[in-house]
Amino acid sequence: MKKTLEFTWVHSCYYVNKNAGRKQCTTRKMAASKIMRAIRVSEFGGPSVLKLRTDVLVPKPAQKQVLIQVHACGVNPVETYIRAGAFSRKPSLPYTPGSDVSGVVVEVGEGVCLFKAGDRVFTTGTETGGYAEYCLSSEDSVHRLPDPLDFMQGAAIGIPYFTAYRALFHKAHAKAGETVLVHGASGGVGIATCQIARAFGMKVLGTAGTPEGLDLVLKNGAHLAFNHRDKGYIDKIKEATNGQGVNVIVEMLSNVNLSNDLDLVAYGGRVTIVGSRGPVEINPRDTMLKESSIIGVTLFSSNKEEKAECAAALFAGMEAGWLKPVVGAQYTIDRAAEAHEDIINSSGAKGKMVLIM
Repeated sequence: MKKTLEFTWVHSCYYVNKNAGRKQCTTRKMAASKIMRAIRVSEFGGPSVLKLRTDVLVPKPAQKQVLIQVHACGVNPVETYIRAGAFSRKPSLPYTPGSDVSGVVVEVGEGVCLFKAGDRVFTTGTETGGYAEYCLSSEDSVHRLPDPLDFMQGAAIGIPYFTAYRALFHKAHAKAGETVLVHGASGGVGIATCQIARAFGMKVLGTAGTPEGLDLVLKNGAHLAFNHRDKGYIDKIKEATNGQGVNVIVEMLSNVNLSNDLDLVAYGGRVTIVGSRGPVEINPRDTMLKESSIIGVTLFSSNKEEKAECAAALFAGMEAGWLKPVVGAQYTIDRAAEAHEDIINSSGAKGKMVLIM
């Protein structure tokens, strides 16, 4: 792919082989000019407001910031809500979307001690947006990407896995031996939840809307999978729990499923709301009889200690081999609008959607 940066020679730096993802000590080209390609949003609206610019300045890292050459960036449903102006937190215009970046460290700011140029990394947040060839991220939002995982898998870790861990443990306080239902299990957060819950000793049930999605769910930790398009699937889930209900539900589409979730939970059950696309009407009595809880989940509210706990647990999963991000549809950066259209209107998720730079 044609690069928009101009270069000058600097002696004895790291050169990163983009295909192999490995470091080689050799003479390398360092950016002299500061121009890159990036998606910019100048007004809130539909996918068409995502505009590819070729004249965006490459940012310079400030104190405790890391400059990353982006190889891939995850696409999350929340980014479509932000773009539309329908999210509670609105960025200042213009802005570049994207938080789940994977790539290579190019430069670090003053005070950064955990990373150096050439490191393979992924992020759980960016300062300047990940739909770009380069981005800035604060040091505490950057994490090492283990060698067995490629850059596209790295872009599938951030929001999905950290959200799944937060929903299960920080909010639902799930325990080994409990039954977890992942409602919408074939997408990025869903697959992450299945893998984590299975690894931590829970019985995992998942739903999806296509045969391919059901197969994907079963291959990624679910003991049983149910097609949520089938009539009577709620009864089948109840049968799978011997009528006892499920202890924890991780819900991706609460505006459709919340009432059913309250019917499915066991006494003392917890429904964690990860996603919703509108309002829903429920009967509060359904929570009273079982003393069940409805708990909202947002990764943005995590404190420093919670983020550190998530990172440690997930890195252990990467080392042990059970954390294996599943990459779904892939789009080049110039197709960002198409990606935003598809992530909302697709017939069924099949892994994590990513942009490739």
